[in-house]
Amino acid sequence: MFTDSHCHLNFPELVANLASIRESMAQARVDRALCICTTLEEFPGVHALASTYDNFWATAGVHPDNEGVTEPSLQDLLTLGQLPRVVGIGETGLDYYRLGERTVADMEWQRNRFRTHIQAARQLDKPLVIHTRAASDDTIGILKEEGEDGSAGSAGGVFHCFTETKEVARAALDLGFYISFSGILTFKTAQDIRDVAAFVPLDRILIETDSPYLAPVPYRGKTNNPSLVPYVAKQLAELRQCSVEQIAEVTSHNFDVLFKGVLTS
Repeated sequence: MFTDSHCHLNFPELVANLASIRESMAQARVDRALCICTTLEEFPGVHALASTYDNFWATAGVHPDNEGVTEPSLQDLLTLGQLPRVVGIGETGLDYYRLGERTVADMEWQRNRFRTHIQAARQLDKPLVIHTRAASDDTIGILKEEGEDGSAGSAGGVFHCFTETKEVARAALDLGFYISFSGILTFKTAQDIRDVAAFVPLDRILIETDSPYLAPVPYRGKTNNPSLVPYVAKQLAELRQCSVEQIAEVTSHNFDVLFKGVLTS
């Protein structure tokens, strides 16, 4: 019924409790989950989850905020992206939130890393999983520069855990991307994100947990896991004035359309 389009089940606090999490997922009717890679070092663990369980899939990529890790080459991503049950490239994008004493100009390494992921996704014809924080103008700009305009040959993808403005959502939609909402949607202070969720067309929406982070109300502050994604769907259903079942059906269908290798990988 429900699909968690973005989670980190390889993280220690989740993988240690995987059996109970999978049981909770079944009880909550969360049928599938996409396990997201954030470093090359962790890829074997992420891929093992997808290879072991027939309702898990994986991505290959290096998160923009990860420093001091192996820098992915184009060939690295092409090689990993062709493995069975790898259906997307990322988590990638830009994150200027923790600049510290650095300037945006100092983050050229992030922009170069992002371009490498885009090029790999285009060559593999697999969607991008985009993370953007305090960097939306550059994120959109680089996607355009790399030819991501929704036309034939574009990789497309999803802006995950969306926390940007309606204008950024519109720009992402114009480039052919999907928008994914997390437990933040349920937070009392997140009315601006709920407004965006009410704006995005239903056929371009995904839901996620980003677990172990961002547990939805009423579990806010606790360790998140994919069994809680129905709470995101419930909030979305209230915003769109439809049933939770409809949100589950639409977002799972959108997941299948975007990650086109899911049903055959």
